[in-house]
Order: sequence, then structure tokens, then C-alpha cells
Amino acid sequence: MKTLKSIDLRTLKPHKLTTAFSTNQGQSSSSLSLSKPSQHTLTPPSTPEPPNTPPITQLSLHESILSSQWHFIKHVSPNLTPTLVSTVLYKLRANPDLILKFIDQIEPHRLNIQYHCIAIAIISRLPSPKQALQLIKNVINFRVSTNREIFDDLVGARERLDISSSIVFDLLIRAFCELKRADEAFECFYMMKDKGILPKIETCNDMLSLFLKLNRTETAWVLYAEMFRLKINSTVYTFNIMINVLCKEGKLKKAKEFIGYMEGLGFKPNVVTYNTIIHGYCWRENLEGARRLFEVMKAKGIMPDSYTFGSLISGMCKAGRVEEASVFLEKMEENGLFPTAVTYNALIDGYCNKGNLERAFSYRDEMVKKAIMPTVSTYNLFIHALFMEGRVVEADDMINEMEGKGMAPDAITYNILINGYCRSGNAKKAFNLHDEMLSRGIQPTRVTYTSLIYVLSKRNRMKEADNLFVKIMDKGVLPDVIMFNALIDGHCANENVDRALCLLKEMDRMKVPPDEVTYNTLMQGHCRKGKVEEARELLDEMKRRGIKPDHISYNTLISGYSRRGDIKDAFRVRDEMLSIGFNPTLLTYNALIQGLCKNQEGDHAEELLKEMVSKGIIPDDSTYFTLIEGIGKVEKFMESNGL
Repeated sequence: MKTLKSIDLRTLKPHKLTTAFSTNQGQSSSSLSLSKPSQHTLTPPSTPEPPNTPPITQLSLHESILSSQWHFIKHVSPNLTPTLVSTVLYKLRANPDLILKFIDQIEPHRLNIQYHCIAIAIISRLPSPKQALQLIKNVINFRVSTNREIFDDLVGARERLDISSSIVFDLLIRAFCELKRADEAFECFYMMKDKGILPKIETCNDMLSLFLKLNRTETAWVLYAEMFRLKINSTVYTFNIMINVLCKEGKLKKAKEFIGYMEGLGFKPNVVTYNTIIHGYCWRENLEGARRLFEVMKAKGIMPDSYTFGSLISGMCKAGRVEEASVFLEKMEENGLFPTAVTYNALIDGYCNKGNLERAFSYRDEMVKKAIMPTVSTYNLFIHALFMEGRVVEADDMINEMEGKGMAPDAITYNILINGYCRSGNAKKAFNLHDEMLSRGIQPTRVTYTSLIYVLSKRNRMKEADNLFVKIMDKGVLPDVIMFNALIDGHCANENVDRALCLLKEMDRMKVPPDEVTYNTLMQGHCRKGKVEEARELLDEMKRRGIKPDHISYNTLISGYSRRGDIKDAFRVRDEMLSIGFNPTLLTYNALIQGLCKNQEGDHAEELLKEMVSKGIIPDDSTYFTLIEGIGKVEKFMESNGL
């Protein structure tokens, strides 16, 4: 039997490959026919050309959408022409639910604003406005068209589709409101007005509500006046917004009068109406006005709810009337109303501010018994109070308890901790907490950085404080007057008044108005270096800028002149202080006595001591020490003054 020689496939070139498959009993067979190779290299078989894709027509695209062939549509989307897309969108006007699915298959840059506006106009007729709103927001966020262009294209789409409803324009305004873009919303309102189209009252209410949230009360009144002129009828919700606007402006009397105005138009105020004004009174700490309105609403048959009682309790606690607030909590429960964590937090805050932590903790326990879980805010109140009393270990225990219950510290928690450690001078711990904030993805706030600048300034680490200040601004955190004051105080304490004055100019450049603390600190810095005239100029500058000097301002100048021995100037400042209604304080008398003793006017100093005692101002150790040291007759002086 002959043995087959092995074949070297590298010397063969396939000529024809035929494979036959047989399904008989699951078996397969194949036949291989090889011709004599003409070359000694292996050439792969050529890949057959794919069949040409037939051209896409309006009909085929429309049918593919109706049959949900989304994979095919996505594949051919790069070949879709503007005319084709526009026509198919128009043909889909009877199937608005398919519009968004079709658009999702097309790359955004292949759809221009006209296509989007046709789609928006069609899907705006769906029962829910959610999809249309989202598409409008997408168009707005693309930032490829102006508000005018979007509006005009919606007008064109509406006309082409022969849609009589104006809902698409209301949705455009609503989208701008949800994006908190008030100016654009108001611009669309005027464009609607120019077209003779009136927005719905709900749309106007959305705009009014946004202006209120953004504290743009003047703009709210402009819109309200336009609504009145266009005869867009208000609702109770509209009136409640405008009453809230008046309360924010502090016009509580007018807010009450507005109730009569809406009643005159046939509208009945509801509990929200009264709650809004009661909250306004409580916010302004006018509890008597809030209580009177509380009785009025009950007399009119409008029953107070949990928000009514919560506002009053919060207002009482804010005013320090915590016992009265506790009584109101009992009344609330007697009326079958349930307090919330916010209500209890107000009471806890009130008692913490009074230093009565035992009562504050009793309310925490009461919350838990009623299955009202303490919030992060609850723990923040206790942590702050414990830090203020120097009970740092207990504050740390509260943090552990909070985390043990699955509540993560927030930015406020960290700010409390950082501020507490900064006040105690523990810069290292404060900066470690700052780093921990960042590691947890919590962004430090202006309050955080102010505390860190404060501790660096108090520890005379001014270079680090300046560097941190620069980093803060690089991060886009805008400093406020408190942060500037912390930095100015540090430089003045380190006798670098020139740098502190540069910071004052920086405040002006950044439009951060300085306050009396800013100027008092700078005046003290000058007086430490004996530059009392420069301090006097700062006092005059304060007045020119409309900043009222306080006791500290005048006492700083009096001390400056007295230390320098210019006692006549010191008394002139004292007289100026009296002329504007400020009574001298212990600091005033101590500074004047120091100046008199420095000038060896002991008799006059003793007379001043008697004057201050007659006015009920009790001398302190500094007063007596200055007199004893200045007069030099220690035994006689002590004996004559009963010491």
C-alpha cells in the first residue's frame, strides 16, 4: 500500500473551493478540489462587494418609522437629506409619540432648528407636556439659535401644521422658567404679545414665581401690570404670589390690604394666603402682627395648618420667646396637627441659643418617641451649640451618632466644625477637615474659607492667608465683606496697614461694600502705629460713604489720641460722640483716664472716675490700674476710693 506524501499548503494556491452541506441525520460532507498551483504564495479569496443600498424615499422612511425599524433608521441617518427629514416629520403629525423616537436615531448636528420646532409643535399636542418641554430645553441648551429664532421657527412650524393652539409658546416660556432664565422667559412673553397671542395664566404664574425666587420683585410688578393691561385674569395662586412679593419687600401692611383687594374681585383667600403674610410677620420678628392675623383667619373660618403653627413657633424662637413657642407646640397638637422635624429644629435652635441644652435634648428625645427622625440640621444645631460651650468631645460623639444612623455630614456640618476649631486656634485640625470635605466630594463654601483665613490671621500666618485668598478667587469663590474683614484684621494686627488698605481698594474694585467693622479695624491699625490723623481721615471717609460710625469707631480715636497724650483732641472726639447721641462707655472713660494720667492730670482723672460711677458704669481692673499707676499715690488713692 502506497503511503501518501504530506502536502505543503504553503506551496498551493486555492483555485476553487466548493463546500456542500448535507443535513441527512445531522451529518455533513464536503468535497475539496485543488488545481496545480501557479504560484508559491497563498492569496486570500476576494471579498464580494455588498449589494448597493437602494435609495431612501419618503415612503420607505415613513414606513420604517411606523414599523419601528430603529436600527435601520440609525444606520441610514447620515444619508437623510433636510428635505426628506422635514417632509417625514410633517407626515408623522398624526403620530406624535413616534417623533421623539425618530429624532433620537439622528445625530443632533444633522437636525437644524426648523426640524426641532416642527417636532416640538407636533408633540406639544400630547396629553403630557413633559416630552415637549424636554425637547425645548435641549434646543435652548444647544445654544445654536437665538431666542427670537426659536420663537420665529415655532411660529412657522405652527402655521405649516395648521395648529391653532398656542400651547407651544406657553411651553417655551415654561422651559425658560424651569431653566431659571428669567430674562429669556420675559422676552418670549413680549414676543407673544407682539403676535397678539395671550399666554395662559398658569404661564404667567410660572414667571411671577420665578421672579419671586430670584428676588426680582420689581420685574414681578412689571409683569403683573402687563397682565392687568392685557386682561389676563388672575387666580388665587397669582394673588398669593404677589402677596409673597410684598412680604419680601417688607410691605406687610400692603400685603394685608391685598387680601381685601382680592376679596373685592370675588376671590376667597385660602390658608396659603394667610400663611404667607404670617410668615412675613414672623420673619420681621413682628409676632404681635402675626398673632393678630392668626386670629383673623380663624374668625373667617380658615383653619390654620401645620405650616401656620410652624411659622409662629419659628418666629417666637427666633425672637427668644422659646417658652411661648413651647406652649404653641402644645396648641398645635391639640388641634390635631403634627409637628415636623422643621418645627422641632426651631425649638431646639431656640433653646440652644438660650444655652439650655438640656431642654433642647429633651425635644430631640420627644421627636424620636413620635417617630420623627432627627435630620442633619438637627445634629448641626447640637454640634454648633456644643462647640460654643467648649464641649468638643460631645460634639464629636454627635457626629459619630449621626453617621451611625446613615446620615452624612453636609457642608454646614463641616463649616461648624472648621469654624469651631478655628476659633480655638487649632489650624491643623481645621485644614484636615477641609481636606476631608474635598475627599467626600463636598465643595467648601465661602464660610469655610473665611474660617480658615481667620485662623491663619490670628496665628500671624499672613503669607499663607494671602495665598489662600488668591486660591479662593481662582476657584471662582467670590469673597464677601466678612472674608475681607478677617484678612484686613490679620494684616492690621501684624502692623501691615498698607496691605490692609490695598485690600480696601480691592473691595471697591470687586464691588464688595465695606462696613463699619472694616473701617474700625483699619482705624485701629493706624492708631497702633500712632497715625491718629490717618485714622481720623478714615472716620470722615466712613461718613462720606454713608457708613455710620459706632462706639468702637469713636473709642478707637479717643484711645489713639490719649495714648499719644493729645488729651484735648480726645475730649473733642468724646464731645462729637455725645452730639450724635452716643453715650460714653467703659472703654471711653478708660481711654480718657489713661490720657489724663499720661499728662499727669490726676485730679481731673479722679473727677472722671466719679462721673463714670455716677452714670452707673462700673470701673474695671484696667481703670484702677491706670489711675494708681498714673497718679503714683497708691495708698492715698485706694483709701479715698474705699479700696
